[in-house]
Amino acid sequence: MEKKPSVFANKINKKLENNERVYFSDKEKKELEVKNETMNSKPIQQQIKEIFNSHTYIYKADVEIKTKDGIFNKRLIGKNNTHIITIDNELIPIDEIIEIRNKSE
Repeated sequence: MEKKPSVFANKINKKLENNERVYFSDKEKKELEVKNETMNSKPIQQQIKEIFNSHTYIYKADVEIKTKDGIFNKRLIGKNNTHIITIDNELIPIDEIIEIRNKSE
C-alpha cells in the first residue's frame, strides 16, 4: 500500500464551552404541550373561521374537536350559525365545543 498524505488539523488554543448550558427533558416538553393545548385564547367561532379560511381547506378539513364528552377526530365539510357539519352528516353544536384544532397544520 502506498502512504496517503496526512490531513491538516488546526490546533485549538482556547477553551470550548459550547455545550455547557444544554439541557433537555422530555417530561418538561410534554407538560408544555399540554398547557399550550388547553390555553387557546381564541374564541370558538374564530377557531372555526380560521379552519374554513385556511389554505389547506378545499372542501373538507380533518380536525380534532374537544367537547365536554371527549375528544373526537372528524372531517368537517361546512357550518351554519349553530352547528358544524361533518362528512358523515353529523351536526355538532358549536356551543358544546371547548376547542377545535386543524390536524393538517
